[in-house]
This record gives sequence, C-alpha cells and structure tokens, in this order.
Amino acid sequence: MSVLPIKTLLEAGAHFGHETKRWNPKMAPYIYAKRNGIHIIDLQKTSALAETAYEAITETVMKGNDLLFVGTKKQARESIIEYATKCDSPYVANRWLGGTLTNHEIVKKSIQKLLDLEYLEQNNFPGYSKSEISKKRKVLEKLRKNLGGLVKLQHKLPGMLFIIDTVYEQNAILEAKRMNIPIVAVVDTNSDPELIDYPIPGNDDAIRAVSVFCDMVCRAVLAGKNQQKEESVEHPSDEIISQIDTDATTEPLDDLDSTERFI
Repeated sequence: MSVLPIKTLLEAGAHFGHETKRWNPKMAPYIYAKRNGIHIIDLQKTSALAETAYEAITETVMKGNDLLFVGTKKQARESIIEYATKCDSPYVANRWLGGTLTNHEIVKKSIQKLLDLEYLEQNNFPGYSKSEISKKRKVLEKLRKNLGGLVKLQHKLPGMLFIIDTVYEQNAILEAKRMNIPIVAVVDTNSDPELIDYPIPGNDDAIRAVSVFCDMVCRAVLAGKNQQKEESVEHPSDEIISQIDTDATTEPLDDLDSTERFI
C-alpha cells in the first residue's frame, strides 16, 4: 500500500494548486489539468514521489541523522509542531533565524543559554531579585519561541530538511543548499521543484493537506528509527563506551549576560 494513497490526498484537497496566473512553469510536469482558473495537481505523481521521499527520509534517519521539520506560516505551524514532536524530531515553526544552518556556532550558544535559563527556572531563579527574574523570564520565553524546537540540534546539523511552502521558506532552502543538506518539500504550483532534492507536488496551503504530508514524514522518521534499533541489536557496536562519572554535577551559570547578543 502506498505511503500516501490517492484517496487520502483527494480527501485532504492536496490536488488544488494556485491560480493559473500564479504558476511556476517548472511545475508543468506535475500538473494534471486546469479547472476554473486553478491548476489541478497530478496526484498519481504526488503519491509516487511521496514513496521516493519516504524511502530517502527513512534511510537518512536510519543512519542516525535528524530530520528538521520547517513550516513557519500559520497554516503549517500546528502540524509541524505536532508531528515533529510525535517522532521526536527538531522543528522550526515560529520563524527561520538567519544562520540556523550556516552559523551553527551562534545557534549552539543560544541553545545553551536557553538550557541554562530553564535550569534556573526549575530552581526558582535562586539569588535573583524580582526584577531580574522578570527580565530573565522574558528572555527565556523569546528563546523558547525561536529555539525550543532546535534543542536536539545543539551539537550537530540535521541530515535532512522537510519544508512546507518552498516560496515562503526560501531562506531555509538557501542555507540547506550552502551546507549540502538534502531537502524534502511539498511543492505547490507556484514552486520551483528544481531547488528540491525530493519534491512532493501538493497543496501547501490547506491545513488538512499539510497535516497529511507531515504525518507521512513523521511515519518515515519513525520507520527509520525502528530500523536503526533493529540494526543495532543485530550488529552491536565494537566501540568501548566510557563510564559516566555519576558523581558529576552540573552547575548553573551565575551570569548569563555575556550571551545576551545570541538571542
């Protein structure tokens, strides 16, 4: 059975493209017809390309890489968070911060600041005045909003991106290209599929369609993780894992002002 059956795609309205006057000619191979001034997407090709993307995602995750969900527009945000969380994957759902991929050292410092503030919050901000706590809470909320979905990527880049709306997320695509990170993306009739390694033709505006695509990607990620577990059982690593010092403790940072510029 297909990972994205045509019936499921039809019910979600995934076949509705944009107005014919707003199309990208490079999407011509994926367009089935015109209806009332709207391009209709060929769902047979959508279903087939979804299979290809599914296999690529599974293989990437099976090798121990993370897939980064990206969708910051209103119609995509809820599904991006829901399905990324479901498969324990990183995500960007608020806005794409410049340098997320190309200036990873800065991102690492910002994520560390987020973790440090969360540690202080869990301990009721010991030693800080009410005004200081108020300021730190505001910083914490801003960091959570922008970086909360990226904590898993503090120490490494993702192995692949999944993007909803390639026109809206151009900056993410440019950074991924610079870093040679492959991209899976839903490409609507106004998109340029040549920018995408694994394009999936479909409606990237309808909430139901976005949910269907995110669900498929989530299933692919989970399949990859399951295969990784199976392989690790069949072929255990020969590497010697160092004994963790159970007496080690993590001390909170007393002064976080030095990293304020990384918000």
